[in-house]
Amino acid sequence: MNSIGSMLKNTREQSGVSLEEASEDLNISVNYLLNIEDGKIGCFKDIFALKDYISSYAKYLGLDSDKLIDEFNEYMFEYTSKIPIKEIEKIAKKDAKEETSKIISPYTRKPRKHNNAYYIGIYIVIFLLVILAIVWSVKQITIDNHVTSEIGYVRF
Repeated sequence: MNSIGSMLKNTREQSGVSLEEASEDLNISVNYLLNIEDGKIGCFKDIFALKDYISSYAKYLGLDSDKLIDEFNEYMFEYTSKIPIKEIEKIAKKDAKEETSKIISPYTRKPRKHNNAYYIGIYIVIFLLVILAIVWSVKQITIDNHVTSEIGYVRF
């Protein structure tokens, strides 16, 4: 990464462009450009944003951005392949623990997934309620085991 940063810095200085001018033209923070030139990738939280900055900076300086990105990808591969598996697992467990300890709001929590038994139970209850409603309505229109065809009026 230092070779990429030094190449960008040397090209910028040879072309007579100041760091502030490049920052203003690219709409990238001066600190970001300085960190890129110094090879400090730890200052960036998002590698994809860093790649975008490197690509934009290289194009701005007239360098082959694809070549620099390929070199950056090779560096990242070597850098990440040297991390022991146990350390990666340790970080993953830590992230999982932090995720479970977060406060869950109704707006951010994931919806509960119901299994099929839940839905079958709901359908059975609905079916029974429909049958009950039908039986009740038939009972309402029968008087003394005779089905009424007209509505009777009560006289006072």
